[in-house]
Amino acid sequence: MFAHLKYEICRQAQYAVLITLLGTLCLQPVCAAVQVPPAMEEPQDKAILHEFQRNTLLHNTIVGYGHPLVEKFRKQYMSADGYSYLSKIMKRSAPYRNFIIDLLEAENMPAELLFLPVIESGFFETATSKSGAVGIWQFMKNSIGGFNIHIDDWVDERRDPWKTSIAAVKKLKWNYSQFHDWALALAAYNCGVGGVRSAIKKAGRADFWYLAEHGYLKKETVYYVPKFLAIAEILARSNEYGIDWGSTADHPPTSTIAIKRAIDVRLFAEALGLEAETVRKLNPSLRYFITPPSITYQLRIPAAYEEAAQTVLTQSDKLLIKYYQYRIKSGDTLYALAKHYGVSVKSILNYNEGLRAETLKIGKTILIPALKAVEMYAGKASAHTGDFTGSHSIQQGDTLWSIALKYSVSVEQLAEQNNLNVNSVLKLGHILKVPRL
Repeated sequence: MFAHLKYEICRQAQYAVLITLLGTLCLQPVCAAVQVPPAMEEPQDKAILHEFQRNTLLHNTIVGYGHPLVEKFRKQYMSADGYSYLSKIMKRSAPYRNFIIDLLEAENMPAELLFLPVIESGFFETATSKSGAVGIWQFMKNSIGGFNIHIDDWVDERRDPWKTSIAAVKKLKWNYSQFHDWALALAAYNCGVGGVRSAIKKAGRADFWYLAEHGYLKKETVYYVPKFLAIAEILARSNEYGIDWGSTADHPPTSTIAIKRAIDVRLFAEALGLEAETVRKLNPSLRYFITPPSITYQLRIPAAYEEAAQTVLTQSDKLLIKYYQYRIKSGDTLYALAKHYGVSVKSILNYNEGLRAETLKIGKTILIPALKAVEMYAGKASAHTGDFTGSHSIQQGDTLWSIALKYSVSVEQLAEQNNLNVNSVLKLGHILKVPRL
């Protein structure tokens, strides 16, 4: 069904066969004023294209191509500027386009779903919406459950187009299983299955176009499906409109290797003889150049380097990470150190087994990941090291951290003097021992 997409002879006309399908759905004729570029070379593998046509599902099951909203978006994109815009977007998909195609084929999913990231993110791996959705498939933090997608101080795997493509295909397939209708499944991808169910319950009809026309769906969702259909129809005729998707051949095959410790991918790339930028582009989920210390991270690299990468990782003398070494002085706090070095307190704790924020030991050397170039922390000795004869009544909004800053002491000292943990919940009106100001 999809195999032809992997051959260069077909890459400019992957969806040309959908013209026949779309013609059966009462498409309006293209406006004569639109300047259409010359047609591209006709693909040669007719048998494969015929199989693709036979198995294509989406355009056979969604009605609505004559709908005014679909026409609105078709006219919006059917211009020289529109074709150029879509071409640039599709070229961004080249590194992982075949991967998505394989996923859709394996799940017997409609081929046109490849185009969904065009309206979701423009195939920008780091795209972030106003509501906080991230990545080419625009996953929210509360929608990643069950998809093995991690978010922490080190990674946001919503930016990983390979991992999120697996998740998106599963999500879309599940949506379809709930409604047995692709228009409703797509609407649910935008506003949630619950939102679509609620609309159906209120309307008493499970029909996207009815729900859209009678105000049962929010405006964004009403536009979402028609816009997708319009763009899918145009991209299905890319050879006719001169929309160039770019060559997947320019992006060598990749594979992943399990990284069970923190490494600096710049040092790792150097050890492999690769450009650091090459590895960075293949791993957009990394917030920094460092793999997370707390989970096994699947680092993506060019497949040709997989054996060499495994060899480098087994060399015990290669630390593959840069650290700052810092010796704890009187008055130091993890909060101050983290702020100075541009990392989180949790990151420092992850790198120093057994270290506790409330019991820092003077003279102990700790490791701090070098995420940016800074001078060694000079430290700030407390102005009050032993005088806790004053008192402070807990007010609304007070924390040990804010009180420690107010009285120029470390939070650890303040907690110790009051038999508390640094993260203890304070009670309004409770009296703490503090230095006299």
